[in-house]
Parts: sequence; structure tokens; C-alpha cells
Amino acid sequence: MNITFLLNGETVELSDINPTATLLDWLREDRGLTGTKEGCNEGDCGACTVMVTDEGGAKALNSCILFLPQLHGKAVRTVEGASGPKGEAHPVQQAMVDLHGSQCGFCTPGFVMSMVASHANGATDHDTQLAGNLCRCTGYAPIIRAAKAAEEHPVPVWVKDKPVETPAASPMLPASSDELARVYAEHPDATLVAGATDVGLWVTKQLRDLDPVIFLNRCDDLKEITITDDEIRFGAMVDMNRMGAALADLHPSYAEMIRRYASVQVRHAATVGGNIANGSPIGDNPPALIALGATLHLRKGDTRRSVPLEAFFVDYGKQDRAPGEFVEAVSFPRQPDRLKAYKLSKRFDQDISAVCGCFNITVSDGVVTDARIAFGGMAAIPKRAAHVEAALVGKPWSHETIQSAIPAFTKDYAPMTDMRASATYRLETAKAMLERYFLEDQGEITNVLEVSA
Repeated sequence: MNITFLLNGETVELSDINPTATLLDWLREDRGLTGTKEGCNEGDCGACTVMVTDEGGAKALNSCILFLPQLHGKAVRTVEGASGPKGEAHPVQQAMVDLHGSQCGFCTPGFVMSMVASHANGATDHDTQLAGNLCRCTGYAPIIRAAKAAEEHPVPVWVKDKPVETPAASPMLPASSDELARVYAEHPDATLVAGATDVGLWVTKQLRDLDPVIFLNRCDDLKEITITDDEIRFGAMVDMNRMGAALADLHPSYAEMIRRYASVQVRHAATVGGNIANGSPIGDNPPALIALGATLHLRKGDTRRSVPLEAFFVDYGKQDRAPGEFVEAVSFPRQPDRLKAYKLSKRFDQDISAVCGCFNITVSDGVVTDARIAFGGMAAIPKRAAHVEAALVGKPWSHETIQSAIPAFTKDYAPMTDMRASATYRLETAKAMLERYFLEDQGEITNVLEVSA
């Protein structure tokens, strides 16, 4: 596979590359750019953060789980390229020096590049922008002060990269869903790579050989978001940050849950289609989408089919997807916002859910007329609470009805105990989420951030 991209303003052309070589390894071992650090090697610590610019703008990404073919046609800037051609410090670099934002320095390059990217985008929600960068000695206060101090300075011209025009690099880098359908039909045993936030760990942690690999990042038609009066549709390659932004006014609770989905770096890469297709029982998107009545759109060659999202998950590790078939989009009806998405995890930011409960209950004239409730982390697949729903529909919307429906949870779920939570804890917190939904609907404050404010 041959690829072309910009690195710190310089055109790089690579031939016959290993498709699962990571940008981090290539930077350090082949280019000698050792400012980018390896910490966790799984996208959690942010020490390897670089800035990647494509047609959607500048993004902070974790280079440890970013495969080289994903860079074709893009521009990459590392910490060595944050400073100017004459050694001029970037405003965030100078602010880090002035405000003592570094001690041991191991995490500093990653922090700097996250700040360079957010500075380029004019983003000032620094707690969110830096949630994917961990520091064990400096403390976050001086780093946040540095990010704020840099706000008033203009974006240096040398970091204003643009993607490069490139020819097709390989059939395994299709430029449209039509091309993808053809090449996947020819290689139905291939591994599809969308954002690589999950697949990347198969390489860095499990040391798996994924050959052959098909990369979806150039399929622009899979990145479309369509919002009409009747329907909301996300292409499979819509990343989580774009999805969250699109949902902010339509379903704000869902959008807030997405803000807690991993980190900015991961959300820039992770896709809605990938999150669904990997079939994780603890994926955060499926419960919310199931609660919204979502439909999954699949394609194999020229044949398309649509299935209710909840029917796509058959059993643990098993989905209703044939060899050579891929997720093309997910859609759900445009509807009044009755959705609440509750993510329970040990860390507030950048953590995997122990329980993710999503509630979409319709009430007319004081009576429950419809209920769609789905959970992640409670079964081997994302699963609806059918018995709880049945215990609510047709009943008065009251605390008594909630209390009478709670015992039905034991008919819907028999959760497991693992390192994230015990079975008892999962079941009890799921019950509490239903009560929380009711109390919120009555105007009570239940959000821990609001209660403690």
C-alpha cells in the first residue's frame, strides 16, 4: 500500500507499507521524532497525541492506535512541528513554560498537541478538550491556566495545514461506499477499519495479524448526516464528535453522554458504525439508539437491507451481518425529546460504562402511552427492558407506577459480575435509573454535577 501525507509541512511518500503499522511507531522508529511518547499504547493516556488535519479541519488524535493508511491525503503535525520554522514557540508552548505546566515532561508533548489542536479550532472548553490527556506529577491546574492564557493569541500560520491532493493509493483504501462494496465482496474475510479505536488494540495489545485490511476513512459518502422533518440519519463513518454536535439540540442528554464517551482524541476517530458493528455489550451508542427506535442499514455488494437495531445483536460476539456485508448507516425517527441517557462508570470522563441506561417514555394526559428502555452492561448484548416497558405502558405516570415496574427488571436482566461492577450493583443501579428518569421528568435535580454545584 502506497500513501502520501504531510508531516510538519513536508510531503511524505511511503511505498509498500505495512497496513497496520501505527503512526506512533513510524514516527519514533523510522523518523526519529521521539517527542511523541508511548504511554498506554491503547488511546487512554494522550501522551502520543498529534494533530491531524483533513477536510474537516484540525483534530487531536492518538497516534498509538492510528494506522498509517488512515493518513493518506492528510496533514500531520507532531510536537516537533508545533514551533515555527525559526524556532518560534507556539503560544501554548510559551504558556506552558510561563505557567509551569510541566514537571517530568513525559506527558507534556501530548498535552501541547491537544492544546495546539483546540487552539486552532478556537475551542475553550479546556476540561473537555484535555480529558484524554493524563498527568501524574504536574497537576492539571497550571496546564488549564496555560490553555486559558493561550486563548488570546492568534493561531500561528505555520500550523494552518491543509490536506493534500492524492491519487488512489490502493483498492484497500476505497473512496466511496460503492468501491467499498466491490472490494469487500472480493475480500469478505477482510477486517474493516473505521476509526481503529477498537481494532488498533487488536494490534498493539493482542499482536494480531489483520491481513487483509480495508480502510473506510476515505469513504466520504459514509460521513453524511441527514436531518429531515421525519428522520435523523448518520452515515457509518460519522465520528462521535460530529454526532454529538448534531444531537446537541435534538437530544441533549444523548449528546452529553457522547461527551463522556472516551476522549476528544478517541471521539475524533471513533465512528457510530464501528461502535455498532463491533457488537460490544457495553457500547454506549446502541442503548440510546435502540431507545430512539433506530434502524440499521446494511449493504452487501449491490444489495441493501434494513433491520431494527435491537435485532442486529444476536448473542455475545454475534451479530446479524453476513460475510462481505457492512454497516452503511443508522437512522431513527425525528421525535419530541423524551430521551435520557445515563452512563455509570468509575471515572466520570474517559471510562467504559459499568451500566448505560437509556429511557424514552411517552406520556399523554398523564398516562404512559409508549416506552422504549434499553441497557448496555446488563446482558451479553445491548438489550431492551421488555418486561419493564410492559409494566409501564397504559399506567398512570406516577411514582407508584415506577415502584410497581421496578421488580420487572429481574425478568429482563441477569447481569454478570466483573471488574467494573457486581451483578447486584448493576441491577440496583438500573432500577434507580428508572426512578431518576421519573424524578427528572417531574423537575427534580438528579445530575450529580448540578446537585453538588
